[in-house]
This record gives sequence, structure tokens and C-alpha cells, in this order.
Amino acid sequence: MAPQLIGCRLVRLFNGERLAGFITETEAYQGEEDLACHARVGLTTRTEPMYGPPGHAYIYFTYGMHWLLNAVTDGEGVPAAVLIRGILPTEGLEKMEELRPTLAQKKGWLDGPAKLTQALALDGKLNRADLCSPDSGLFIEAGISVPAEVLKVKPRVGIKTVPEPWRSLPWRWQIDPKVLQKLTKELLPASDL
Repeated sequence: MAPQLIGCRLVRLFNGERLAGFITETEAYQGEEDLACHARVGLTTRTEPMYGPPGHAYIYFTYGMHWLLNAVTDGEGVPAAVLIRGILPTEGLEKMEELRPTLAQKKGWLDGPAKLTQALALDGKLNRADLCSPDSGLFIEAGISVPAEVLKVKPRVGIKTVPEPWRSLPWRWQIDPKVLQKLTKELLPASDL
């Protein structure tokens, strides 16, 4: 699912306003056997959303300062999720600037998982949100199909203490936001941007 989410549109309804952007980077985490995955410790209060139904949010607090957003992706009882690492913002930019004023709309503005959760005002209140339902206030909708050849595939980041082979698995997918922006202009009507 991680590469398939690239190009999809992540939408947050915040005080009646749509804050949205195309997903530009993802990382996969698969099951209790994946030593980089939170589920490596089994079912806990924190990891419980990963064991739930697919298509729901797993939002957790990390490093004592950041919220991170994942989409649960496997069948119920199988803990797997995709970390949403970056977006190309397209709607609600002024509100996102208020929420994340640092380097607003500059290169790298929303190219990190904590950056995008700050700009979308995401926190634990939306943990378990139904990402398939606009009624949840946080959802993923169709965007554009991104050709595999424009994706960069790399190892996951921030897992230096995880042993091999988990540390080096190429389970991170990324598209240059400029390439995605060009593709969206070519493939979507202006009204969809």
C-alpha cells in the first residue's frame, strides 16, 4: 500500500475548512516480525489501532513532542501501517501557514511526518479516524496515479538502532514534490487542484 498512497490526496477538515495535499512520501511497517514496527512488542494500548480494521488512522506521539500519522493497511488482527511522511499542500495553505509558520511554503515546508501533522492540526484525538470517510474529519481521497519510474525507493529513516535486515529494507517511497506538481497539472483538471 505504501507506494500506492503516493499521489493520493490527504484531507483534514479543520473548523469547516479543507486542508489538503498530495502524499509525496510514505514508509511501510509490517507486523510483529518487523523490528522497526511498533507492533514488534505485540498488542498494547498504543499499538491497538494497528491491529484494527484497515483504512483507519494510527496517530501516536513520539519523542515527547511530535504526533505522527499512519494509515492501517492490513487485515484486522495483522498489525501493519504506512507512515505518511510528506505532502505537497494544495488547499488551505493560509491556515496551514498559521499552524506551521516555520518556513511557510518554502522548500521542505511539509516534507516530514511531524511537519505535516502540525500543519494539519493532527493529534491523538483523530487516532482511529476512518480514513475512508469524509465524515471522520481526516481522510484520504483519490488523487493521481504516479508512475513507478518516478518514485525513489529507499530504506526507512530514523531507525538506526534496528538490526538488519530491517534497518536497510527499501520500504520508503518518495516522489519529488516538483515532479508531483507537474504530474498533477498534466493529469488533473484545474478544478481538482
